[in-house]
Amino acid sequence: MARHDATAYGDQFTQDATYTSYVGTAYQGRDDIAEGHRALFDGFLKGTKLSDSWLSLRFYGSDTAVATSRGDTYEGGEPKTADLSKTQSYTLVRQADDTWRIAAFQNTKRQRVMERISFLFSPDTKPAAEK
Repeated sequence: MARHDATAYGDQFTQDATYTSYVGTAYQGRDDIAEGHRALFDGFLKGTKLSDSWLSLRFYGSDTAVATSRGDTYEGGEPKTADLSKTQSYTLVRQADDTWRIAAFQNTKRQRVMERISFLFSPDTKPAAEK
């Protein structure tokens, strides 16, 4: 993403991938994902970088994996992991050419205040990764 190359970004996805943004926009297919990101990279994401912190990676057979991460865009200094405002889920599949690509992506904006209230009133709801 640092290059802001929407075509290269789109190439990370399968031809029929789904991509759900944190505002609920649903993109269908590599071309739709690339074009949507071209507008973002040329617009309000111009000059930003992406920070990720991986929470988990699970394999389901030899050709499918699910990854979960925290992430955010930023300008200037890279944010601390605790400050990353989105949680992402990736479904990855190994293609015939042995390349791993993203088949489905879900990006959710964290609601920090609601998280803290939940954890305060019901501490057992706090996930292991947050303890």
